Amino acid sequence: MIPSLGSAQDWCDWLTAKLEAAPRFDQADWHGLSAATPAAVLIAVVPHEAGAKVIFTERAAHLAQHAGQISFPGGRMEADDVDAAAAALREANEEIGLPLASATVVGQLGAYVTISGYRVTPVVAVVEPGVEYVSDPGEVAAVFELPMAWLMQPARYERRLIERGGVRGASHFIECEGRTVWGATAGMLLMLATALGATGSPRDLAS
Repeated sequence: MIPSLGSAQDWCDWLTAKLEAAPRFDQADWHGLSAATPAAVLIAVVPHEAGAKVIFTERAAHLAQHAGQISFPGGRMEADDVDAAAAALREANEEIGLPLASATVVGQLGAYVTISGYRVTPVVAVVEPGVEYVSDPGEVAAVFELPMAWLMQPARYERRLIERGGVRGASHFIECEGRTVWGATAGMLLMLATALGATGSPRDLAS
């Protein structure tokens, strides 16, 4: 499903065409959630010769929300952000030192509503390979990349029961290279997989 493309421009062209043609839909941590606080994250695709990868962060252990979890660079939109793309790029620059000139935005997905009260817009971008990440220790414990081809296979995901904030529900999980990606991050990856035409469904362990 994920093609073998050469240059970053090839990836920009392919992702732009796919995202423009895909229907946009909203998702949430679970049904019935609503949120008014806008936020944005950057789903950054890095085209390496051995295959494209996606950039993730491990959140710092001392943070009040989602400490230690794997996430995309991103956060709350600020008054100076002209749109979700601007917010996602600014946050990526602040959190992992991503040079703004190295990233080309190719589209965005529908909103993802989190139990913590955010309405998150996932912004998709292609990042030139070879960028050296410099993480902000106040927010980020580690920066790493995981293979896109693995993450874009819905059948590799599981839907598991969890309890968050005293509310019991279900969330998506995927294991990859010793990392566990779950919650909103896994949910947004599945949104991207659907937009790119992936088939298959997560294994439901919550029923």
